[in-house]
Amino acid sequence: MDIVLHRVARYAWDMVVNASSPSAPLIWILAGEASGDVLGARLMQALQARNPAIRFAGVGGVRMEEQGLHSLFPMRDLAVMGLVEVLPRLRSLSARLNEAVQDIEARRPDLVVTIDSPGFALRLLRRIAGLGIPRVHYVAPQVWAWRQKRVKEFPGLWDELLCLLPFEEEFFSRHGLLTKFVGHPVLQSGAETGDAARFYQQHGLKDGARVLILMPGSRRSEAPRLLPVFGKMLALLQRDMPDVVPVIPVSPVVAATVARETARWPVRPVIVTEVQDKHDAFAAAGVALTKSGTSTLELALAGVPMAVTYRVNPLTAFMARRLIRVPYVAMVNLLAGRAIVPELLQEQCRPAVLASAVRALFENPKLANGQKEAFKTVLHGLQGPGGKLPADAAADAVLQLLADKMQKKGETENT
Repeated sequence: MDIVLHRVARYAWDMVVNASSPSAPLIWILAGEASGDVLGARLMQALQARNPAIRFAGVGGVRMEEQGLHSLFPMRDLAVMGLVEVLPRLRSLSARLNEAVQDIEARRPDLVVTIDSPGFALRLLRRIAGLGIPRVHYVAPQVWAWRQKRVKEFPGLWDELLCLLPFEEEFFSRHGLLTKFVGHPVLQSGAETGDAARFYQQHGLKDGARVLILMPGSRRSEAPRLLPVFGKMLALLQRDMPDVVPVIPVSPVVAATVARETARWPVRPVIVTEVQDKHDAFAAAGVALTKSGTSTLELALAGVPMAVTYRVNPLTAFMARRLIRVPYVAMVNLLAGRAIVPELLQEQCRPAVLASAVRALFENPKLANGQKEAFKTVLHGLQGPGGKLPADAAADAVLQLLADKMQKKGETENT
């Protein structure tokens, strides 16, 4: 019943919008997880700033709904990671794919934008390839890191690929795929806007307390793997650095898991779930220990010296080492082309090794400042073309493709 009511409300709203602006461009947009929802919301906002008449349909989360999207179905239906988690959901994911295809066929939008979530998005793009609708995929699949042969599957899936990393444009263009670098969204995250004094006051920290950021991952499968190691590391640090205060920024989804896993730690961590509180923690921090990924760019933007660590199943690690084609796993190192932050992976993800790395960053200003200077160069390279904000550069690319379509349509009608 809830699904029926949801659809009735959505189509009623669509009828009102379409009646008021029947000739306004319609963009069908899809995001499948939280990070894509943020990207989608920023893109929608930038598009409407340029053309307030633009209408949207598709699938998104809370952030995109705040920009006026009435989601075809809940985005959480697509937010599934990992083979084990996906297998029981194959039937429902297939049904959602059919629903999305049917919605696009019925609406005939002027353009389709899919954001990240390649497992679902690329299947959708393939299914609608014959409709003659311009297609944009935002966030390049990271096939440059491993399984590079997959790039041969991409021709014909999109009319343009918008990528976040500067080297991706050359990589995909080399394979005959129209690609445009638009800049990395971390530059719009606000990670550098925190207030250290506010964090100390809000959490009752003593003057001189040394804040250590711990980022074990945003998924339920990640945090339990790293948190036990972090707890043992803290026990070692406490012997000669009793003033260290661990702070763990996490999404609300895993907050309960983190609280449970850290209940017996020698020092109870401050668990942060709000974005502004996280940025304040960054401002107060002296050092961070983080998993690899976009979190390294957030910390770099905030100027927090860091070490990167990660641990997976030994069999998974063995297979990954045979497949990965890049020299570093930390994004800041990959972009710098050198090891500016230590990568303590798998066998090196041990309490004593991690404690030594953290202690060195706290006690060696030259080491920490060297990282901060290197961060500036990395972040400069993530700016969009012409110094544009990433969302603005992406919006301009989408509108250019839309204008090209309208021009071709006009030329066809005049012949």
